[in-house]
Amino acid sequence: LLLCFLTQPVTPDLLVSPSSQDGDLGSADPEDRGNWTGRLDFLLSCIGYCVGLGNVWRFPYRAYTNGGGAFLVPYFIMLAICGIPIFFMELSLGQFSSLGPLAVWKISPLFKGVGMGTILIVSLVAIYYNMIIAYVLFYLFASLTSDLPWQHCGNWWNTDLCLDHHVIKGGNASFPVNISNTVSPSEEYWSRYVLHIQGSSGIGDPGRIRWNLCLCLLLSWTIVYLCILKGVKSSGKVVYFTATFPYLILVMLLIRGVTLEGAWKGIKFYLTPQFDHLLSSKVWIEAALQIFYSLGVGFGGLLTFASYNTFHQNIYRDTFIVTLGNAITSILAGFAIFSVLGYMSQELGVPVNQVAKAGPGLAFVVYPQAMTMLPLSPFWSFLFFFMLLTLGLDSQFAFMETIVTAVTDEFPYYLRPKKAFFSAAICIALFLMGLILTTEGGMYWLVLLDDYSAGFGLMVVVITTCIVVTRVYGIKRFCRDIHMMLGFKPGPYFRACWMILSPATMMALLVYNIIKYQPSEYGSYRFPVWAEVLGILMGLFSCLMIPAGMVLAVLREEGTLWERIQQASRPAMDWGPSLEENRTGMYVATLAGSQSPKPLMVHMRKYGGITSYENTAIEVDREMEEEEEESMM
Repeated sequence: LLLCFLTQPVTPDLLVSPSSQDGDLGSADPEDRGNWTGRLDFLLSCIGYCVGLGNVWRFPYRAYTNGGGAFLVPYFIMLAICGIPIFFMELSLGQFSSLGPLAVWKISPLFKGVGMGTILIVSLVAIYYNMIIAYVLFYLFASLTSDLPWQHCGNWWNTDLCLDHHVIKGGNASFPVNISNTVSPSEEYWSRYVLHIQGSSGIGDPGRIRWNLCLCLLLSWTIVYLCILKGVKSSGKVVYFTATFPYLILVMLLIRGVTLEGAWKGIKFYLTPQFDHLLSSKVWIEAALQIFYSLGVGFGGLLTFASYNTFHQNIYRDTFIVTLGNAITSILAGFAIFSVLGYMSQELGVPVNQVAKAGPGLAFVVYPQAMTMLPLSPFWSFLFFFMLLTLGLDSQFAFMETIVTAVTDEFPYYLRPKKAFFSAAICIALFLMGLILTTEGGMYWLVLLDDYSAGFGLMVVVITTCIVVTRVYGIKRFCRDIHMMLGFKPGPYFRACWMILSPATMMALLVYNIIKYQPSEYGSYRFPVWAEVLGILMGLFSCLMIPAGMVLAVLREEGTLWERIQQASRPAMDWGPSLEENRTGMYVATLAGSQSPKPLMVHMRKYGGITSYENTAIEVDREMEEEEEESMM
């Protein structure tokens, strides 16, 4: 196999330098893979990917149910221990190798199953995440009217329990109303009109397809496909709008919210820490999961985006810009949400904690109801849902780019020329699999996917990645790679987190999550046993990809079982920077045709002169020689 590789007249495109003019390198051009075409493409794509629906749909909901301001304590602790270090690790792996989530496991082919598990998780999340975008589109179109359809009772979908907030406000103190036994018009609009959940008796009875939701789902997949049609060259330009415009709308909603009467009640409820909640492990688990969902850690999107960077992009700086910016955005979104909750509690005359009901419908029940209380309610409603649309789309771009990049990097000569067609095939397949979410019982399936697709399976993937990079590949070698790429080594903080803190913390969360397992539920509906088993298998399947990948890797090697395991755990021959001019130091020797005992000197003669990064390569080589001498003594 090695002989065929060396005698092949066409060098694989991952090893071809775009600046090389050698005729024997063939016609394959690494530009075919695509690169960021602007300086801010990568940074804005990462911001758009991380700052998504979770910041508005998940973070306020989790803060609301986990102690208000006290939730920020475990959130920032998990951000420091798990979020930032693993974020930087993923960016480093992607940028160093210029490979997607599957091909990057050339770093240790024995663990390629981790990449397969990642792709499975991302695919499941992409299915239901786009359904949420479809709900947003539904409400966006419904807002294009002079009178919001969820403003009053009396519609065909309303029941006798429906109570208009205008009735409560008009009655004042002389008309006491027990709202605990009533339902708001917006809640009935969501459950009885949008979802039409009364047509389903449970998850085993999906009912009929809601064609209006089906068309919205089709539209959302069409938008996603058109934006990723040309890979990062097209999506990298779209994010200039989708990653920045939501901030303008968020600031507008925040200013409007804090100027409402009673807004301080909600803000006080949001900021007042209930420290007794910190004794509950559930709060810490929710904080860790929020970090995973919000930063996109473990989903492969960060690695994919970084793989399109130039080799010396300052991802260290970008890591802190994105992670801290994401956290600040979540907190600001919480202010925008809770200021409106305070206003609603003032209008309805009830405590803040009774305004919003627990459930994922926070953005589709509470906020729409609040919009009906404002002047120009259709305008504010349209702005809110347009913000959700732009927040959700760029996260979905990342999910799709991750899947497409992972597979095309595995089969570059077959799929890369047909990337647009392949992307269309993936979108169509995921759309068809998501059709069950458009049924009358589709919300039950969405909750099941939400609870299990990226729960313990995601933790196992991230834990394994940390262990493989630091223990199997080696923390010293990984830090050398970063040194060669960025010009400096990661400090003790990152080393301690990668080696001990991050995997240990996630392992503790994983164990506790299993011990304190609670069945899924949606409102008062409890999921049947078979649905719980299906959800658990969904999470286990992504974990089982790891041993399955190990078996395949071992079978490809020769020798005894232990020899096969050792060979499969070592980096592949072509592991390293994809472009020849970046393969300095030890990596030059792995290039096809490189026979020189002094590969760095060959590199210097070919490309001329010594740059600051080649000085770094010389330092790395010197360190390696010293370590080899010490080991021989």
